[in-house]
Parts: sequence; C-alpha cells; structure tokens
Amino acid sequence: QVQFAESGGGLVQAGGSLRLSCVASGITFSVYVMGWYRQAPGKQRELVASISYTNTNYADTVKGRFTISRDNAKNTVYLQMNSLKPEDTAVYYCNGKNVWHNAWGQGTQVTVSS
Repeated sequence: QVQFAESGGGLVQAGGSLRLSCVASGITFSVYVMGWYRQAPGKQRELVASISYTNTNYADTVKGRFTISRDNAKNTVYLQMNSLKPEDTAVYYCNGKNVWHNAWGQGTQVTVSS
C-alpha cells in the first residue's frame, strides 16, 4: 500500500523557516519524481517544487527561498522553506509520480503570520 507521511508543518512568523518532510512507503522511491504542492483557501493546488533523480524545479514565487531535496536511502523528500511570507500559508502536499502512478499525501498545514 502506497503511503506518504508528511510532517513539519506549523505556525511561524513571517521571515521564519520550516522544514517539511515526506516519508514514502510502498513504492520504489528512487524511480519517482517527488514534488511538493500547496493549496491555499479558495485557490487551486499549485506546484511548489519537484525533484527527479538529477533535476529540481521551482515555482517562481519560491525560487531562492525554498529548497527541495531527497534521500533515496530513507525514502524521504524534504522542503526547506526560508524567508517565509504570509502568502506561503497553505496546506502542503507531498506528491510522487512516474509514468504508471501518481500518488498524494494527506497534507500538512503551514501558516505564516505577519
């Protein structure tokens, strides 16, 4: 059974930092492109960052502030978020996909106060 367990969300003041983690089970982690998406109230879910075996990709709104990384030995993907802004407030979802499969975690709330 595929499971993604996210952690690390919470409440932080503007300018602060958080580190999200997503531990995957039930998949061959290394063959998945892993990503973090977010959804704010009343808005569509959007890609924040993704990481393949060799490449990373970031939304323009987070470039220079967020860093995605993965540890294939631990089946874990991370999102280091620095210089957080109130507009980063959202539920953050872990995603794993390849040509055969697309799976989501339950999400973790990130709230940035001004």
